[in-house]
Amino acid sequence: MSGIALSAPYLDTDADQLSFALGHPAREALAVRDLTVGGFHVQLRLLGASHQVFVGPVGETVACLPGVEGGLPTAAERCFDDWTYRFSARVRRCAPEDFGARVARIRSVSEDHPRALYGVFPGSPEAVTALTVEREGTGLGWRTWHTYPQSRRIVATHTWLEAR
Repeated sequence: MSGIALSAPYLDTDADQLSFALGHPAREALAVRDLTVGGFHVQLRLLGASHQVFVGPVGETVACLPGVEGGLPTAAERCFDDWTYRFSARVRRCAPEDFGARVARIRSVSEDHPRALYGVFPGSPEAVTALTVEREGTGLGWRTWHTYPQSRRIVATHTWLEAR
């Protein structure tokens, strides 16, 4: 899937502003992709430098949320009915000479992936939010990347949702 050239500016301007929430209602999206993966309906939602993923009993939001303090957990685990949900996040600051290459790799992975949604924000080809989803064992997994050229930071998340 080719990247979407977005006309909207970043709404989350720094990695530290991102927060994590489960069960948050759908927010206005810049782009949406509905997929069926292994019999599961998955909705990927691209927000302003952030994302939402809805599948089964789970609604995951990583975004700047009003009234919610910024900062992502490095790990989170929850149980939903017959599902186990696991989330991890990592923030990496890159050297100036490495940032562009890392963003190019994220764009390449997303471009070649059959179940991806990614957007490029105006002002920089390195301002990217990307999501990919895979069938993993008895469940699903998805990865996301949020890039911040002004601080050369990349937020990467990985989520697993498995039947128990």
